[in-house]
Amino acid sequence: MSILSRKLLPSTSALAAFDSVARLGSFSAAADELSLTQGAISRQIQTLEQQLGVRLFERTSRGVGLTQAGGTYARAIGAALLEIRAASLNAMTGIHSNTLNLAILPTFGTRWLLPRVPGFVSAHPQITFNFATRIGVFDFDREGLDAAIHVGQPDWPGAECVYLMGETVAPVASPAFLAEHPITGAADVGRLPLLHMASRPGAWRHWFDHAGLSSPPAQGMRFEQFSNVAQACMAGLGVALMPLFLIDTELRAGQLVIACDLPVRSASAYYLAVPQKKAGYEPVLRFRDWLLDEVSRYTAQQEVAAW
Repeated sequence: MSILSRKLLPSTSALAAFDSVARLGSFSAAADELSLTQGAISRQIQTLEQQLGVRLFERTSRGVGLTQAGGTYARAIGAALLEIRAASLNAMTGIHSNTLNLAILPTFGTRWLLPRVPGFVSAHPQITFNFATRIGVFDFDREGLDAAIHVGQPDWPGAECVYLMGETVAPVASPAFLAEHPITGAADVGRLPLLHMASRPGAWRHWFDHAGLSSPPAQGMRFEQFSNVAQACMAGLGVALMPLFLIDTELRAGQLVIACDLPVRSASAYYLAVPQKKAGYEPVLRFRDWLLDEVSRYTAQQEVAAW
Protein backbone atom coordinates (compact mmCIF):
# COMPACT_ATOMS: atom_id res chain seq x y z
CA MET A 1 0.00 0.00 0.00
CA SER A 2 1.36 3.45 -0.92
CA ILE A 3 1.97 6.23 1.61
CA LEU A 4 -0.94 8.18 0.15
CA SER A 5 -3.24 5.18 0.48
CA ARG A 6 -2.27 4.77 4.14
CA LYS A 7 -3.00 8.47 4.75
CA LEU A 8 -6.46 8.01 3.30
CA LEU A 9 -7.24 5.06 5.59
CA PRO A 10 -7.08 6.22 9.22
CA SER A 11 -7.50 3.64 11.95
CA THR A 12 -11.04 2.81 13.03
CA SER A 13 -10.03 3.72 16.60
CA ALA A 14 -9.16 7.24 15.51
CA LEU A 15 -12.32 7.54 13.46
CA ALA A 16 -14.48 6.27 16.33
CA ALA A 17 -12.89 8.82 18.67
CA PHE A 18 -13.41 11.60 16.14
CA ASP A 19 -17.04 10.60 15.57
CA SER A 20 -17.75 10.51 19.29
CA VAL A 21 -16.20 13.94 19.97
CA ALA A 22 -17.98 15.40 16.93
CA ARG A 23 -21.37 14.15 18.17
CA LEU A 24 -20.91 14.93 21.87
CA GLY A 25 -18.87 18.12 21.58
CA SER A 26 -16.58 17.06 24.42
CA PHE A 27 -13.40 15.03 24.81
CA SER A 28 -14.42 13.89 28.28
CA ALA A 29 -17.89 12.79 27.13
CA ALA A 30 -16.31 10.88 24.24
CA ALA A 31 -13.92 9.23 26.70
CA ASP A 32 -16.85 8.06 28.82
CA GLU A 33 -18.72 6.75 25.78
CA LEU A 34 -15.75 4.76 24.49
CA SER A 35 -14.45 3.72 27.93
CA LEU A 36 -11.11 5.47 27.33
CA THR A 37 -9.21 8.21 29.10
CA GLN A 38 -9.52 11.78 27.94
CA GLY A 39 -5.81 11.71 27.11
CA ALA A 40 -6.30 8.69 24.86
CA ILE A 41 -9.11 10.46 22.98
CA SER A 42 -6.93 13.54 22.60
CA ARG A 43 -4.06 11.49 21.17
CA GLN A 44 -6.36 9.77 18.68
CA ILE A 45 -7.65 13.11 17.44
CA GLN A 46 -4.15 14.57 17.25
CA THR A 47 -2.95 11.55 15.25
CA LEU A 48 -5.91 11.85 12.89
CA GLU A 49 -5.35 15.56 12.30
CA GLN A 50 -1.66 14.95 11.61
CA GLN A 51 -2.46 12.12 9.23
CA LEU A 52 -4.98 14.19 7.28
CA GLY A 53 -3.06 17.45 7.53
CA VAL A 54 -6.30 19.21 8.47
CA ARG A 55 -7.48 20.84 11.68
CA LEU A 56 -10.75 19.16 12.68
CA PHE A 57 -11.59 20.82 16.00
CA GLU A 58 -11.19 24.22 17.59
CA ARG A 59 -11.53 25.25 21.21
CA THR A 60 -14.50 27.49 22.02
CA SER A 61 -15.82 29.07 25.19
CA ARG A 62 -18.36 26.26 25.36
CA GLY A 63 -15.92 23.43 24.77
CA VAL A 64 -14.83 21.83 21.51
CA GLY A 65 -16.30 22.74 18.14
CA LEU A 66 -15.80 21.36 14.65
CA THR A 67 -14.00 23.41 12.05
CA GLN A 68 -15.66 23.71 8.64
CA ALA A 69 -13.50 20.88 7.33
CA GLY A 70 -14.23 18.88 10.49
CA GLY A 71 -17.98 19.28 10.05
CA THR A 72 -17.86 18.01 6.48
CA TYR A 73 -15.65 15.10 7.50
CA ALA A 74 -17.87 14.26 10.48
CA ARG A 75 -20.98 13.86 8.33
CA ALA A 76 -19.23 11.48 5.97
CA ILE A 77 -17.45 9.49 8.66
CA GLY A 78 -20.60 9.16 10.79
CA ALA A 79 -22.48 7.61 7.86
CA ALA A 80 -19.56 5.32 7.02
CA LEU A 81 -19.28 4.06 10.60
CA LEU A 82 -23.01 3.31 10.67
CA GLU A 83 -22.60 1.18 7.54
CA ILE A 84 -19.61 -0.64 9.05
CA ARG A 85 -21.55 -1.36 12.25
CA ALA A 86 -24.55 -2.61 10.24
CA ALA A 87 -22.34 -4.82 8.07
CA SER A 88 -20.64 -6.24 11.16
CA LEU A 89 -24.01 -6.96 12.79
CA ASN A 90 -25.21 -8.69 9.64
CA ALA A 91 -22.07 -10.82 9.53
CA MET A 92 -22.47 -11.77 13.19
CA THR A 93 -26.18 -12.58 13.01
CA GLY A 94 -26.43 -13.98 9.50
CA ILE A 95 -29.13 -11.45 8.55
CA HIS A 96 -27.51 -11.04 5.14
CA SER A 97 -28.43 -14.60 4.24
CA ASN A 98 -32.09 -13.57 4.04
CA THR A 99 -31.61 -10.25 2.28
CA LEU A 100 -32.10 -9.59 -1.41
CA ASN A 101 -30.50 -6.41 -2.73
CA LEU A 102 -32.12 -5.79 -6.09
CA ALA A 103 -31.47 -3.10 -8.71
CA ILE A 104 -34.61 -2.05 -10.57
CA LEU A 105 -35.29 0.13 -13.58
CA PRO A 106 -37.23 3.26 -12.55
CA THR A 107 -40.36 2.93 -14.70
CA PHE A 108 -40.47 -0.85 -15.02
CA GLY A 109 -39.86 -1.12 -11.28
CA THR A 110 -42.57 1.28 -10.15
CA ARG A 111 -45.21 0.41 -12.75
CA TRP A 112 -44.82 -3.32 -13.30
CA LEU A 113 -42.67 -4.94 -10.62
CA LEU A 114 -43.42 -3.19 -7.32
CA PRO A 115 -47.23 -3.61 -7.50
CA ARG A 116 -46.57 -7.37 -7.64
CA VAL A 117 -43.90 -7.54 -4.91
CA PRO A 118 -46.42 -7.91 -2.04
CA GLY A 119 -47.16 -11.36 -3.45
CA PHE A 120 -43.50 -12.35 -3.12
CA VAL A 121 -43.27 -10.86 0.39
CA SER A 122 -46.35 -12.79 1.45
CA ALA A 123 -44.92 -16.05 0.11
CA HIS A 124 -41.40 -15.43 1.47
CA PRO A 125 -41.70 -13.31 4.65
CA GLN A 126 -38.23 -14.39 5.77
CA ILE A 127 -36.57 -12.53 2.86
CA THR A 128 -35.95 -8.82 3.22
CA PHE A 129 -35.95 -6.72 0.05
CA ASN A 130 -33.64 -3.75 -0.48
CA PHE A 131 -34.21 -1.82 -3.71
CA ALA A 132 -31.84 0.42 -5.62
CA THR A 133 -32.58 2.26 -8.85
CA ARG A 134 -29.98 1.65 -11.55
CA ILE A 135 -29.87 2.20 -15.31
CA GLY A 136 -27.35 0.32 -17.41
CA VAL A 137 -24.61 -2.13 -16.51
CA PHE A 138 -22.74 -1.72 -13.21
CA ASP A 139 -20.35 -3.63 -10.93
CA PHE A 140 -22.42 -5.89 -8.64
CA ASP A 141 -19.64 -6.25 -6.05
CA ARG A 142 -18.96 -2.53 -5.83
CA GLU A 143 -22.65 -1.69 -5.56
CA GLY A 144 -23.38 -4.48 -3.06
CA LEU A 145 -26.29 -5.81 -5.15
CA ASP A 146 -27.40 -9.41 -5.69
CA ALA A 147 -29.37 -9.10 -8.92
CA ALA A 148 -30.77 -6.54 -11.34
CA ILE A 149 -33.65 -6.03 -13.72
CA HIS A 150 -31.93 -5.25 -17.01
CA VAL A 151 -33.30 -3.95 -20.29
CA GLY A 152 -31.33 -4.35 -23.49
CA GLN A 153 -29.40 -7.40 -24.63
CA PRO A 154 -28.28 -10.44 -22.57
CA ASP A 155 -24.68 -9.25 -22.57
CA TRP A 156 -23.89 -8.41 -18.92
CA PRO A 157 -20.24 -9.40 -18.26
CA GLY A 158 -19.90 -12.00 -15.50
CA ALA A 159 -23.65 -12.40 -15.06
CA GLU A 160 -26.34 -14.78 -16.20
CA CYS A 161 -29.23 -13.02 -17.95
CA VAL A 162 -32.58 -14.77 -17.58
CA TYR A 163 -35.09 -13.67 -20.23
CA LEU A 164 -38.26 -12.16 -18.79
CA MET A 165 -40.24 -10.48 -21.57
CA GLY A 166 -40.04 -8.43 -24.70
CA GLU A 167 -41.92 -5.22 -25.40
CA THR A 168 -43.85 -3.55 -28.19
CA VAL A 169 -43.15 0.12 -28.88
CA ALA A 170 -45.05 2.70 -30.91
CA PRO A 171 -44.84 6.47 -31.49
CA VAL A 172 -47.07 8.39 -29.09
CA ALA A 173 -47.87 12.06 -28.56
CA SER A 174 -50.28 14.29 -26.72
CA PRO A 175 -53.70 14.93 -28.34
CA ALA A 176 -52.91 18.66 -28.49
CA PHE A 177 -49.60 18.04 -30.25
CA LEU A 178 -51.28 15.83 -32.86
CA ALA A 179 -53.99 18.42 -33.42
CA GLU A 180 -51.28 20.91 -34.41
CA HIS A 181 -49.09 18.36 -36.23
CA PRO A 182 -51.34 15.85 -38.06
CA ILE A 183 -49.69 12.52 -38.82
CA THR A 184 -51.03 10.48 -41.71
CA GLY A 185 -48.15 8.00 -42.02
CA ALA A 186 -44.69 7.01 -40.82
CA ALA A 187 -43.00 9.58 -43.08
CA ASP A 188 -44.73 12.41 -41.23
CA VAL A 189 -43.18 11.26 -37.94
CA GLY A 190 -39.66 11.87 -39.28
CA ARG A 191 -40.45 15.55 -39.84
CA LEU A 192 -41.38 16.18 -36.22
CA PRO A 193 -39.33 16.62 -33.00
CA LEU A 194 -38.47 13.16 -31.72
CA LEU A 195 -37.95 12.51 -28.02
CA HIS A 196 -35.10 10.10 -27.25
CA MET A 197 -34.10 7.77 -24.43
CA ALA A 198 -30.37 8.05 -23.73
CA SER A 199 -30.15 4.33 -22.89
CA ARG A 200 -31.73 3.35 -26.24
CA PRO A 201 -29.93 5.37 -28.90
CA GLY A 202 -30.97 2.98 -31.69
CA ALA A 203 -34.68 2.73 -30.87
CA TRP A 204 -35.95 5.26 -33.41
CA ARG A 205 -33.63 3.88 -36.09
CA HIS A 206 -35.09 0.41 -35.49
CA TRP A 207 -38.63 1.76 -35.85
CA PHE A 208 -37.92 3.68 -39.06
CA ASP A 209 -36.16 0.65 -40.55
CA HIS A 210 -39.24 -1.44 -39.77
CA ALA A 211 -41.37 1.22 -41.50
CA GLY A 212 -39.15 1.00 -44.58
CA LEU A 213 -37.90 4.55 -44.22
CA SER A 214 -34.46 6.08 -43.89
CA SER A 215 -33.74 7.14 -40.32
CA PRO A 216 -33.97 10.92 -39.90
CA PRO A 217 -31.07 12.82 -38.38
CA ALA A 218 -31.01 12.90 -34.58
CA GLN A 219 -33.34 15.64 -33.39
CA GLY A 220 -35.32 16.57 -30.33
CA MET A 221 -34.66 16.20 -26.64
CA ARG A 222 -32.86 13.34 -24.90
CA PHE A 223 -33.82 11.95 -21.48
CA GLU A 224 -32.45 9.43 -18.97
CA GLN A 225 -35.76 7.97 -17.80
CA PHE A 226 -39.00 6.93 -19.47
CA SER A 227 -41.03 8.88 -16.92
CA ASN A 228 -39.35 12.08 -18.11
CA VAL A 229 -39.98 11.17 -21.75
CA ALA A 230 -43.65 10.59 -20.98
CA GLN A 231 -43.96 13.93 -19.19
CA ALA A 232 -42.25 15.76 -22.05
CA CYS A 233 -44.54 14.01 -24.51
CA MET A 234 -47.67 14.95 -22.55
CA ALA A 235 -46.39 18.54 -22.44
CA GLY A 236 -46.43 18.59 -26.24
CA LEU A 237 -42.68 18.68 -26.83
CA GLY A 238 -42.63 16.00 -29.50
CA VAL A 239 -43.25 12.38 -30.43
CA ALA A 240 -41.88 9.60 -28.22
CA LEU A 241 -41.27 5.94 -28.97
CA MET A 242 -42.61 4.25 -25.87
CA PRO A 243 -43.13 0.68 -24.62
CA LEU A 244 -46.92 0.47 -24.64
CA PHE A 245 -47.23 -1.64 -21.49
CA LEU A 246 -45.42 1.03 -19.46
CA ILE A 247 -47.77 3.86 -20.47
CA ASP A 248 -51.05 1.96 -20.27
CA THR A 249 -52.34 4.44 -17.65
CA GLU A 250 -51.65 7.48 -19.85
CA LEU A 251 -53.17 5.81 -22.91
CA ARG A 252 -56.34 4.87 -21.04
CA ALA A 253 -56.64 8.39 -19.62
CA GLY A 254 -56.17 9.95 -23.06
CA GLN A 255 -53.10 11.89 -21.95
CA LEU A 256 -51.14 10.14 -24.69
CA VAL A 257 -52.39 8.67 -27.94
CA ILE A 258 -50.84 6.51 -30.64
CA ALA A 259 -49.37 8.95 -33.14
CA CYS A 260 -48.76 6.37 -35.87
CA ASP A 261 -50.40 2.95 -35.75
CA LEU A 262 -47.25 1.02 -36.49
CA PRO A 263 -46.29 -0.93 -33.36
CA VAL A 264 -42.91 -2.65 -33.53
CA ARG A 265 -41.34 -5.35 -31.44
CA SER A 266 -38.49 -3.61 -29.65
CA ALA A 267 -34.90 -4.71 -30.16
CA SER A 268 -34.55 -4.58 -26.38
CA ALA A 269 -35.94 -7.08 -23.88
CA TYR A 270 -36.12 -7.39 -20.10
CA TYR A 271 -33.83 -9.77 -18.21
CA LEU A 272 -33.02 -10.71 -14.65
CA ALA A 273 -29.24 -10.33 -14.43
CA VAL A 274 -27.57 -12.39 -11.70
CA PRO A 275 -23.81 -12.32 -11.06
CA GLN A 276 -22.26 -15.76 -11.32
CA LYS A 277 -21.21 -15.81 -7.68
CA LYS A 278 -24.87 -15.26 -6.64
CA ALA A 279 -26.30 -17.95 -8.90
CA GLY A 280 -26.88 -20.29 -5.96
CA TYR A 281 -27.93 -17.64 -3.43
CA GLU A 282 -31.26 -18.75 -1.96
CA PRO A 283 -33.10 -15.37 -1.99
CA VAL A 284 -32.07 -14.88 -5.63
CA LEU A 285 -33.33 -18.35 -6.57
CA ARG A 286 -36.65 -17.77 -4.82
CA PHE A 287 -37.08 -14.37 -6.47
CA ARG A 288 -36.16 -15.71 -9.92
CA ASP A 289 -38.72 -18.50 -9.73
CA TRP A 290 -41.43 -16.14 -8.47
CA LEU A 291 -40.61 -13.52 -11.12
CA LEU A 292 -40.77 -16.03 -13.97
CA ASP A 293 -44.17 -17.18 -12.71
CA GLU A 294 -45.40 -13.57 -12.61
CA VAL A 295 -44.11 -12.92 -16.13
CA SER A 296 -45.78 -16.10 -17.41
CA ARG A 297 -49.09 -15.09 -15.84
CA TYR A 298 -48.84 -11.55 -17.19
CA THR A 299 -47.95 -12.72 -20.71
CA ALA A 300 -50.92 -15.10 -20.74
CA GLN A 301 -53.23 -12.27 -19.67
CA GLN A 302 -51.92 -10.05 -22.46
CA GLU A 303 -52.52 -12.76 -25.03
CA VAL A 304 -56.09 -13.21 -23.85
CA ALA A 305 -56.65 -9.44 -23.94
CA ALA A 306 -55.31 -9.29 -27.50
CA TRP A 307 -58.01 -11.76 -28.62
